[in-house]
Amino acid sequence: MSGGAHQNGKPSADRGRLAGVRCLLAVTGSIAAYKAVLVLRALQEEGAVVRVAMTEAATRFVTPLTFASLTGVPVITDTAPPAEGEIPHVAGGREAEVVIVCPATANTLAKLAHGVADNTVCALLLAAPARLLIAPAMNPRMWDHPATRRNVAILEGDGHHLVPPERGAMACGEVGEGRLAEPARIVDAVVEHLGDRPLAGRRLLVSAGATREHLDAVRFLSNPSTGRMGFAIAEAGRALGAEVTLVHGPTEVAVPAGVEAIPVVSAEEMLAALRSHLADCDLLVMAAAVGDLRFPAPLPGKCPKGELPAALTVEATPDLLATLAAERRPGQLFVGFAAESGDIEAHALAKLRRKGMDLVVANDITAPGIGFASPDNAATLLDGDGGRWELPRTDKRTLARQILLHAARLLA
Repeated sequence: MSGGAHQNGKPSADRGRLAGVRCLLAVTGSIAAYKAVLVLRALQEEGAVVRVAMTEAATRFVTPLTFASLTGVPVITDTAPPAEGEIPHVAGGREAEVVIVCPATANTLAKLAHGVADNTVCALLLAAPARLLIAPAMNPRMWDHPATRRNVAILEGDGHHLVPPERGAMACGEVGEGRLAEPARIVDAVVEHLGDRPLAGRRLLVSAGATREHLDAVRFLSNPSTGRMGFAIAEAGRALGAEVTLVHGPTEVAVPAGVEAIPVVSAEEMLAALRSHLADCDLLVMAAAVGDLRFPAPLPGKCPKGELPAALTVEATPDLLATLAAERRPGQLFVGFAAESGDIEAHALAKLRRKGMDLVVANDITAPGIGFASPDNAATLLDGDGGRWELPRTDKRTLARQILLHAARLLA
């Protein structure tokens, strides 16, 4: 099963400079707002997954329905209620790797420069963890005004990046600098803004989710893993340029765009799928929560409750990571996860050495608000040579990117 489809069935490129990259496109109230549609399409053609937010003024130039139809997800506005479970000023921004303000009016530049959050879009932009990529569009006199120049300097000083407007004829009839940059130039700036893709040309193999060991057709041994961390690893790896294969247990998490996904159920099935792709990968990340025990002789069909055995015999499942480590070729990098309690780092390092890993991501399963079924996580990254890196609590996708950036440095 391939995950090359865009969210909600909208098409996206499996191979592009922005394949799998999540973008937030914030559209503000300029007559150039219609060009944001062209920017959206250009981003999608490069494989990006785009969410759109619009100010009330922007909706007077282009309807939210236009963007919703092209992205397949609701547009964030002041008047449109957020989807269930979303927070208006966080939705779409927290997970975005790049946030693009296009077109950005003089009014919006002033608000962002001075931290004014008087509409949903500005609040969202202030809350977004990513640095902004800003493409201004306005009358040439407004662009040249000292106040606008001061605001631009403030934003650049804060680390945001601008795609300067171009010189040309304006809608008002004037000619000068203030015209929105062409869509191709804005997309090139997005690619440059993201920086190097350190896993470009690399093959990443990821395991994710829980396995199930069936007693009969409806009863099984498993654990609480949802697969979110492993799926975040796969998504972040694609954004960093890798060709990603994701082997996952049963889950309700959507497969990231541009990722080859192989669904499995049992530990034995997961091992077979991973072994079939091991030789070709450069980086293996074992994020799956593989069950330790299985029933040696599963019962056919559904066993009636009154006929269930009084005692159940179990046996150990295969040790996936140790088995794969024994078959690794030179130059491959292996990363594993250790969800532990007690002396977490000692347990994690013992696992690293026992199973032949290069890096281990140690998690505290007793810490509230992180781990299984949580959108957030925190970890300590350890190697076998005394290296130790604290990864503070954040959303799982950000954590995944941090782990992979460290792994990419080792591969390089």
